[in-house]
Amino acid sequence: MKAWIEDLNAAVLHSYNTRLVGGFDEPFYRAPTDGQAAEIRFTRDYERSALHELAHWCVAGEQRRRLDDYGYWYAPDGRDTQQQQLFFRVEARPQALEKHFCNALGLAFDISADNLDNPAISGLEAFRQAVNAQYLQLSGNGLPSRAAAIVTRLVKHRTNTWLLNVNTDSYKTFQENHLTRT
Repeated sequence: MKAWIEDLNAAVLHSYNTRLVGGFDEPFYRAPTDGQAAEIRFTRDYERSALHELAHWCVAGEQRRRLDDYGYWYAPDGRDTQQQQLFFRVEARPQALEKHFCNALGLAFDISADNLDNPAISGLEAFRQAVNAQYLQLSGNGLPSRAAAIVTRLVKHRTNTWLLNVNTDSYKTFQENHLTRT
């Protein structure tokens, strides 16, 4: 498991009785049941899948988080034009949050049409613009509390990892220059 996921589970998600868990063929949100924590399941060990599913968790309200997959519909690959346009309408906000999460962790972001079986998707540029508009709106107005806590933790993890690498490299250089002379 990625260190940032362990950190996020312990520092943020634990207080919501929720865990982020990878290793699955398909993403899925398992609502809490019988004292078991909710699980935000993401595809295999893909960091972008984890961040995307976290974004959906942040968008879902308290009632939705009591339902498996938040009670939403999902049309798999092969969506027709009408289904794809509906997908774009409901995905702009989660993908804008995902973009914030990617930036916090230092990962590249691009929109996802999530429709690999239909390469001739229309409306991609409009969707990209809608995601960017939501991203800017969230940037200007502030992130919702759960998303803000996640971004804060991801930035802290990224900064600590960077400092550790810098300190390790600096120590190696110091050791080579000052401690290993004969």
